[in-house]
Amino acid sequence: MDARSIIARLRREEVPTGDELKWFAQGLADGSVSDAQAGAFAMAVCMGGLGPQGRADLTIAMRDSGEVLQWDFDGPVIDKHSTGGVGDSVSLVLAPALAEMGAYVPMISGRGLGHTGGTLDKLEAIPGVATLIGQTRLRQVLTETGAAIVGATGQIAPADKRLYAIRDVTATVESLDLITASILSKKLAASPDALVLDVKVGSGAFMKTLDDARKLAIALTETANAAGCKTSAIISDMNQPLIPALGNALEVAEVMKVLTSGQPSPLAEISAELGGVLLADAGMCDSARAGRDKLTEVIRDGRAAERFGRMMAAVGGPVHFVDNWARFLPEANVIQEVKAPRAGYITAKDGEALGLAVVALGGGRQVESDEIDPAVGLSGLLRLGDRVTKGAPLAVIHAAREDAAQAASQAVLNAITLSDAPVEVPPLVHERLTA
Repeated sequence: MDARSIIARLRREEVPTGDELKWFAQGLADGSVSDAQAGAFAMAVCMGGLGPQGRADLTIAMRDSGEVLQWDFDGPVIDKHSTGGVGDSVSLVLAPALAEMGAYVPMISGRGLGHTGGTLDKLEAIPGVATLIGQTRLRQVLTETGAAIVGATGQIAPADKRLYAIRDVTATVESLDLITASILSKKLAASPDALVLDVKVGSGAFMKTLDDARKLAIALTETANAAGCKTSAIISDMNQPLIPALGNALEVAEVMKVLTSGQPSPLAEISAELGGVLLADAGMCDSARAGRDKLTEVIRDGRAAERFGRMMAAVGGPVHFVDNWARFLPEANVIQEVKAPRAGYITAKDGEALGLAVVALGGGRQVESDEIDPAVGLSGLLRLGDRVTKGAPLAVIHAAREDAAQAASQAVLNAITLSDAPVEVPPLVHERLTA
């Protein structure tokens, strides 16, 4: 076998065999497949597709390109993954809440991809936090705190690590097959007993239509269940951010408000919804509704916040972060409001454009080698259906320079639609696909 012949087969819209995909995944892992060949492979898959069997074969091949973890804890090992959206910080709320319920959550997460933020980038806005830890330390953190949100080490799905970075810079992010294989190769390598998938749909998600989101949810659940992991999915709305902020430190600040205020919020609601499904699938609750109610209480009464603090301290963060989180988070040099040009109702928000505005500020990556500024982003974002008066703030820009702030301000104005009549706000959850 060789990379050129496999790429040629894909170009002819032929699906490689399982053995060929296994060979290619190993080549990605050991470096015998070049970046150029990896990029051509990704583009060929993006253009022609692999089909259900090829998708499953690629997923398993990428999982098996590295180590598959095994656990011996006294409770179920469960996990969640989101397909990505702007202002999506569910993992930071859900992981500690699940751990507080007695589950173990080895959550292997990623960095920013395209217009969406990355969970690891958000956590690294907290001083001292290390998201790349060895497997021995990972087991220790899980034993101590019940949950760990970490990056995939070189031993976990190394084929995906190569392909993930290449997808980000070759416009091949939006591929059903590559998204499925990327998500599940890492998730299945962590050997969870149950997995829930948060498939986002809307202007701020990779999947813009409900039909596309449903196809991805089906592909993910069918592939994961076929691999022996009990997996359900929820299709949730991403026509607007879950929180009123975009940008790494700003999103952490909103997470801490949710964890410490006890107030209801869309972020807390969707976290409990996803966790309820997990607890039911893992046999820890009689139903998803019962699990949701228990998690809502854990988030509301501060137990999840306390657990989050222990998680951060275990990976190098400040010991008293939860008690005084605002003091530890970085702040931008330039902070200015974006004022509404007219009165009206917010009837549409281009989530992708808002996400790209944050990337342009330095809060994401234009190329894979870019360094992220954790302090920049947007805050004070209003929600769909809110009414504003002329000159009232639509958002607040956090930037490193005045010129960057001005460009972001125009991007925000272009991304938000104001109308005279109110709009029907989409539901937080569109569909549920149970295992």
